[in-house]
Amino acid sequence: MSDHGLFIGFGIPVRGRETRAVEVFNEATQYYAGLQQKGTITSFEVALLEFHGGELGGFVLLRGEREKIAMLRVDPEFQRLQTRASLAVENIGVVGAVLGAELQRQMSDYINELPTVSERRRPSRPRATRRHAV
Repeated sequence: MSDHGLFIGFGIPVRGRETRAVEVFNEATQYYAGLQQKGTITSFEVALLEFHGGELGGFVLLRGEREKIAMLRVDPEFQRLQTRASLAVENIGVVGAVLGAELQRQMSDYINELPTVSERRRPSRPRATRRHAV
């Protein structure tokens, strides 16, 4: 099942390396398409984000089986691609993700554990009052 993934986030191109950033972007999408054809991943999606003043400019979400995704993270070609990308764009990051039925299972575990956590409300503090000069 495709209940696991890798979130690969990236920022804007390094100034002066915009052309290289486009080359690596195209290389990466071809690489991911090849992984999909070989059955290493089940699918991938690329997103570019609107300008928003933050560090994240876009991301790729690779979907696949847990074991295959785990092996991909340590694959030398995958690591080389991340190195090439890090020299062309800012803020490259790779983070594991849970999706689909695995997400539902983990959320169920979380919800089932909530009663074991005591949720105490902080005592409210009296509000400070302003003193007005007369």
